Amino acid sequence: MKLVVAVVQDKDSNNLANALVKGNFKATKLASTGGFLKAGNTTFIIGTEDQNVNAVLDIIKDNCKNRDQLVAPISPMGGNADSYIPYPVNVKVGGATVFVVPVDQFERF
Repeated sequence: MKLVVAVVQDKDSNNLANALVKGNFKATKLASTGGFLKAGNTTFIIGTEDQNVNAVLDIIKDNCKNRDQLVAPISPMGGNADSYIPYPVNVKVGGATVFVVPVDQFERF
């Protein structure tokens, strides 16, 4: 048995949740916040048999896409902020960060 932990952008969470239900996979959804952009994420926790891991990964891959987003950089810490002109920076966001972890024991009560 494996535990799949997928951190996805909030924009992708509803599509992913629907696709997992359609694929007969049970998942727990947790609200989370990313460290880089301080933006909302959703973390999915999915327990599945070893032979179903690739199917879960395919569903995640099909429903979580990268996208470009303009982000205003933060002002420098210390130094002269008078000469600092914040120009928006284009960064890639979205997609999914996925961890697959072996499960030693599983119980349902």
